[in-house]
Amino acid sequence: MFSKAEASQIRQEFWTTFGQYLRPILSADGEKVNWINYKTGIKYVYFRMEAENRLARIGIEITHYDTGIQELFYEQFAELKTMLHSYLNEEWQWQLHHTDMEGKTISRIYSELPNASIFNREDWPRLISFFKPRIIALDEFWSTAKYSFDALK
Repeated sequence: MFSKAEASQIRQEFWTTFGQYLRPILSADGEKVNWINYKTGIKYVYFRMEAENRLARIGIEITHYDTGIQELFYEQFAELKTMLHSYLNEEWQWQLHHTDMEGKTISRIYSELPNASIFNREDWPRLISFFKPRIIALDEFWSTAKYSFDALK
């Protein structure tokens, strides 16, 4: 078991390592991108990567406080589901309403890697191999799909 400070340090080391690993890779539009804090350009739509003690997750989160507007964004993603899955080369889980750890209702589309811990350095290659192709595929998808969301900005 790690102290809060040690756990924070390990998380920071992992994400720094991951960021350095992806730094040379340009976005689908040929631009430099901060892969860890990916900017979709649309408020309330995020690409999130999470790694904790037993699980890693990557996904699209829609966090608008108005659940009706959240549903509009979700429905727009649903319209693009086939395209999204073709970029990802896999199907992800879809959840219209989920209560996050802060008690907020969000919608999410995600994939998980079970039995992988950010606190076990031996798992880091698996975590990187899980996150890397998926965040790059999300970027490629978003390069085309983001224009479908212009009316919802």
